[in-house]
Amino acid sequence: MQQIKIFKSVETEVQTLEADVNAWILGTGARVISITGNIAPQSERIGGAEGGADEIRFFPSDVLLVVLYEAAE
Repeated sequence: MQQIKIFKSVETEVQTLEADVNAWILGTGARVISITGNIAPQSERIGGAEGGADEIRFFPSDVLLVVLYEAAE
């Protein structure tokens, strides 16, 4: 039976996310069918000085991975 596993992190921790996904695959023996991902940019507009331009500050983007797999028997 096919199942999903969702992993969430931020772009500054992609290497850790990769290690976590690989460890989960090895630890569970899951047969991975596909992995789909998305990155959602994060930014915040901050009012500039009087008469000045607004400043845009960027935060680490959210990263979401969805693993479609079959559980080991």
